[in-house]
Amino acid sequence: MPKFNRIHLVVLDSVGIGAAPDAHNFVNAGVPDGASDTLGHISKSVGLNVPNMAKLGLGNIPRETPLKTVPAESNPTGYATKLEEVSLGKDTMTGHWEIMGLNITEPFDTFWNGFPEEILTKIEEFSGRKVIREANKPYSGTAVIDDFGPRQMETGELIIYTSADPVLQIAAHEDIIPLDELYRICEYARSITLERPALLGRIIARPYVGEPGNFTRTANRRDLAVSPFAPTVLDKLNEAGIDTYAVGKINDIFNGAGINHDMGHNKSNSHGIDTLLKTMGLPEFEKGFSFTNLVDFDAVYGHRRDPHGYRDCLHEFDERLPEIMAAMREDDLLLITADHGNDPTYAGTDHTREYIPLLAYSPSFKGNGLIPVGHFADISATIAENFGVEKAMIGESFLDKLV
Repeated sequence: MPKFNRIHLVVLDSVGIGAAPDAHNFVNAGVPDGASDTLGHISKSVGLNVPNMAKLGLGNIPRETPLKTVPAESNPTGYATKLEEVSLGKDTMTGHWEIMGLNITEPFDTFWNGFPEEILTKIEEFSGRKVIREANKPYSGTAVIDDFGPRQMETGELIIYTSADPVLQIAAHEDIIPLDELYRICEYARSITLERPALLGRIIARPYVGEPGNFTRTANRRDLAVSPFAPTVLDKLNEAGIDTYAVGKINDIFNGAGINHDMGHNKSNSHGIDTLLKTMGLPEFEKGFSFTNLVDFDAVYGHRRDPHGYRDCLHEFDERLPEIMAAMREDDLLLITADHGNDPTYAGTDHTREYIPLLAYSPSFKGNGLIPVGHFADISATIAENFGVEKAMIGESFLDKLV
């Protein structure tokens, strides 16, 4: 019998809690990540009021300086710690894959100077559309459509750009390049970026609508990922016949591997929470694992360097946390974490190499306190031990600490 019949893991995408020990080896617009601190700098610069996460122990997590506006709890209702990344990366796929037990020792390829002409030419030949060369560089997703959307509406050319992540993104106005066509082009781009010198983590379709000066990205985004290079704990659970539910872009991140119930993409964080609540309420979900990604922190506020919006997004999640807790059964476990940092007060627009927080809560808890500082993959090892399956490559379980 598992200790917890259901485990719900919620990733607050990019909500880091301070520079990792090796952060100085990772650079953001020429500045090492050594002084990055997503939650700390938001709390210090614009204030942070997250009483529900604070009650679970967010303010108790060990730091060199306490979170300025998140007090420590003398008697928290949950367990808390921070986790360090082992893998060589600070991107979405690396973070999520390690959370599920993999160690990524060779980072994906990134293209700070844009993609090579060979790739662009192949996409042009396949699609029959020209590529706007001036957009071929690391670019803000909203800025690139502001800058080149009008041209695309006139010419039908493709907007292909990248970021500090190992991604190739194609922005397309839905009235100019229909979704089916955009998806086909992205599938082709995926097929030619599966090995070095262009091994990319994801190809992302970025559809948008509107008129010049008023463009809006739609919820029809699609991520085409590579499959994990080794079995994750999701695979172990699936092979054991245990239900695995994916909410948001989780299915894309793992290319469907190990997931037997895809609950669909999120239109927003709030929509993602609604989907999680719906998933938790399914009568057939008696035993198993749900895995949710809430991406707005990262995509809407972190990359755009908007600390006020990021703070408000955290407030919105915190306000809805009681709904999630109320939907839990007595033998459920809730784990709240992140996949990397994205300090909105920092240089550049890239992710930041940080510890991630971990908050654990169950209605069955009799105790509370701090879990020893560990590594991302400890989450997967804990899930594996709980459900009696083999763990993946790395990770040490903290299941015995949750009492």
